[in-house]
Amino acid sequence: MKTAVVSGAFGFAGANLVEHLLDNNYVVYAIGRAGSSHNDRFKENDRLKIRFVDMDDYDKIASLLEPEDVCGKEIIFFHLSWGGQRDDFDAQLKNIDGALKFMDSAISLVGKAKSICFVGIGSQAEYGEKSDEAELYEQALPEPFSAYGSAKAAAFYLLKNKAKLSEIHFVWGRIFSLIGKYEPEGRMLPDLVRKLRNGEEVYLSSCRQYWDYMDAFDAARAIRLLGEKGRNGEAYNIASGIYKPLKEFVKEAALYLKADEKLLHFGDDPKPYVSFKPSVKKLVDDTGFEVRASFTDSIEKYF
Repeated sequence: MKTAVVSGAFGFAGANLVEHLLDNNYVVYAIGRAGSSHNDRFKENDRLKIRFVDMDDYDKIASLLEPEDVCGKEIIFFHLSWGGQRDDFDAQLKNIDGALKFMDSAISLVGKAKSICFVGIGSQAEYGEKSDEAELYEQALPEPFSAYGSAKAAAFYLLKNKAKLSEIHFVWGRIFSLIGKYEPEGRMLPDLVRKLRNGEEVYLSSCRQYWDYMDAFDAARAIRLLGEKGRNGEAYNIASGIYKPLKEFVKEAALYLKADEKLLHFGDDPKPYVSFKPSVKKLVDDTGFEVRASFTDSIEKYF
């Protein structure tokens, strides 16, 4: 039985990952923040062990693991914890430091565990603005325009180099757009579905940009597979590979909900204009990942 240590375990992507890992026979250490409104999402049991740790103390997490879950075990550290506003530079610097401290906890178990893998979770924001004339591959030059994207990109390179020095298997995943269980209120899709169901007018951008929606439980499976099969030192796009103009997703949602399309109002292009056609060939080739939930599956199940 493998051991997983998941930071950000009570957040949107993290909670889906915890549930998926438990379904796949992992012992899971769910690392959360004391006082979070999401801390009631899980209760401890024999295979789910909850630890509340401030990001400043992530280098102490290894000491909170039980010996039977460490000695001779295969351990995967999944780092999803990330806080602060997109252009809060102080918060983003703290996020980088927290990521490196989480890596320090992984490093401290070298020689005790059978094997250690560190999976860091990044974002499409690392890419910045790219042409959508062709698919976006992982080797594209990072050109982030926000402190958030810049910090994610910096964390990737710093963690990759630190892992190499410590001989820890390291994999990085860049999430695009998730939907599904535990999705926080105020995001575009839940707001769209709520308004259409209530017969309310919806005002949007032009929605010309290419988008890729992925169910968060599919993303959880992709993240687990990266921990099990991802190649050392590599970055992977975490997306469905089913991209199309955002307007098509919006109209598909309206059709599925049997809402009047006249409620939809499309405006100007957003600024900055972020439009991606993410390639998932590398993810599929290296891990065997396949999408299981369609866009309307997610709407039906979670909204």
